[in-house]
Parts: sequence; C-alpha cells; structure tokens
Amino acid sequence: MRHVVYTSFLGAAPDAIFTLARDHAATEQHLRDSGMGWTFLRDAFYLDLVPHLVGDDGVIRGPAGDGRAAFVAQEDVARSAAAVLHDPGAHSRATYELTGPESLSFAEAAHILSTVRGTTVTFHDETIDEARASRARWEPEPFEMDAWVSTYTAIAAGEQDVVSDDVERLTGRRPLTLVELLDQQLGQ
Repeated sequence: MRHVVYTSFLGAAPDAIFTLARDHAATEQHLRDSGMGWTFLRDAFYLDLVPHLVGDDGVIRGPAGDGRAAFVAQEDVARSAAAVLHDPGAHSRATYELTGPESLSFAEAAHILSTVRGTTVTFHDETIDEARASRARWEPEPFEMDAWVSTYTAIAAGEQDVVSDDVERLTGRRPLTLVELLDQQLGQ
C-alpha cells in the first residue's frame, strides 16, 4: 500500500482566510479519498522568513493587526518530516500541527529583531488597500496577491495563533524560537 506524507498548512480548511490553506484542505481531502495511507504535516508560517519581511527602511508591513502566529523553523519541519518518514506506518492517518514554541505578533517579532540585530525594526499595520498597493510593484498574478495579503489577514483573524507540541513529540526537541534562530544565523 502506498503512503503519502504531505506537507500541508496549519489551519487547512475549505473556508480558511489564507487562500492557499484552502488548496491544502482540498489536497488533504483528495488524499483521504484516495485509499492510500497518509500523514499530514501542517506547517505554520515559516520562522525563517520573518527576518526577510523587514523592508530596507526597517519596517515589517502587513494587515496583521495584533494577530499572533506560532512561526515554525524550517529546520524543525525537516526534523519532524524525517521522524515520520523513518516509519510512516506508525503515523498513518495522523495530522501533525508543526508550530514554534511561542505565538508572536509582528510587533513582538520586530522588537526581537531589533534587540538581536541591534537595529531598529518596527511593524506597520497596513490596511488591505495599502498592502495591495505596496506589493503591486512586483506585478503578482491576482491569486498571488490574494495569497500574499491573506497571509497577514489570517494572522489578524487569529487563525495562526496555535501552539502545538507536535514538533517536540515527533523529534524529542523543543522547536526553535525566533531568538534562537537569529542567534544561529549570527553564529552565536
């Protein structure tokens, strides 16, 4: 029998605010209906991307409000996937929520980035119109723009404010925090 270990998305649902989470929900349903074995690894937004959200002016921009997300390090996702792939049968029909150990707002992430980097980073809570306008210069396809903006609006709505212990249960190690990831990147 075949078994698919599928990298999905935290909060995958047909009515998710983050548009790509809807696609992941459809894929999950297709796999459930296929008769194959399956395991779903529902990754939170990637922690590794947070430092790259800072513009040249030291500002993170997006319509996320005070929403929070438990960003997960790609390293923790890889270790979790390796644990499942070591013995997929033991994880058949399981869904794991792969998150970091803490849920952060973008204002808190900006403060952490400021502290660790020694430079000023702030968060500007854009309106949806501002978010679309600020990203239009890259000429994204409409679906890309919708996905980009809904990344933030899903956080604003609380859909990403989930902290799970699944990474630690699968790997035996607590997932990385933003401070720890930044320290690794700086070689400390």
